[in-house]
Amino acid sequence: MDKRKERLDRGIKVRTEGIYAISSWRGIAYVLLPTLSFILVMLTLPLIVPSTTWQRIMTIACIFALLALSFDFLAHFVGIVCLGGAFFTGVGGYISGLLNSAFGLPMAITIPIATIAGGAICTLFLIPCLPIRGIYFAIVSLMYPILFHRVIQALNIFGGTDGLPGLATFPNIWVELYSIIPITLLLTFGLRRLVNEDFGIVLRAIKDNDQAVRASNINIAWYKTKAVYIASAIGCFAGACLAHLYGWVGLSLFALDFSIFPIAATVVGGGGTLVGPIIGAFILAPLSEMLRAFGPLRVVFYSLILAGLVIYKTEGLLPFLQRKYHQFERWTEV
Repeated sequence: MDKRKERLDRGIKVRTEGIYAISSWRGIAYVLLPTLSFILVMLTLPLIVPSTTWQRIMTIACIFALLALSFDFLAHFVGIVCLGGAFFTGVGGYISGLLNSAFGLPMAITIPIATIAGGAICTLFLIPCLPIRGIYFAIVSLMYPILFHRVIQALNIFGGTDGLPGLATFPNIWVELYSIIPITLLLTFGLRRLVNEDFGIVLRAIKDNDQAVRASNINIAWYKTKAVYIASAIGCFAGACLAHLYGWVGLSLFALDFSIFPIAATVVGGGGTLVGPIIGAFILAPLSEMLRAFGPLRVVFYSLILAGLVIYKTEGLLPFLQRKYHQFERWTEV
């Protein structure tokens, strides 16, 4: 009997990309396997890492993953290149730290308040910049963390250069991990669902041709404002978690690393995928830690590895893996 090779997705993409129009269990398994594998790895990885130190690195990777998710959402679905990751973490961390230090509120209350209120504060500062396009918005958003850093330092407010020590921390590493990882997954897939709804379609239309959207009598500024609030709230949540992770909040939360690292994670993982920046953060955070033993040369090796990933996999790792997954073939009878 003659046989031929046939792609695994043959017939699935012809009907639909959605699972609801797939009739066979094989087709359902084919569509769900990448998503379920990603969720399973994220939830089980803390159980197999060798030490508490690496579990803490996983937590830091989740913090950077949230910032990368925020950056990817604005850059690739709204067309806003925002370098305000450090601005988000600083505002969220200081709000949560002040509420816990001054009023004694538990972090179960301060983190949600910092997420909502911090997102609103950051959005108010970024609203005047929304008419600015391209690199100019990025430059302005990068100035805000520097501005807040200098103001706190010069006026010696909110603890000044010493910061606010003695904040409440997570009870143990397991509570820490299994509080942040599920929320990271929920935000990732929640944003992916959002960008495929009507709201996300309008945002992508604004990115492609804002004049046509404006001609359709749609308030572009209002849609951009909501998108910026979503992204800034995610960043403020990351900053609030980081403050209670270390039990201290200070000027280092406005460090430019929180603005630059998300860009690197998005480039490595694959922009416009939402899941790609998560993968990029979980690659770069442990990589940075492993290279710490090289001392000052760590930056050189880190830069070379990052440059190699960017040059040879310009699309990012996730699009590359997706393409390879869809190219798998099997033998079928003719």
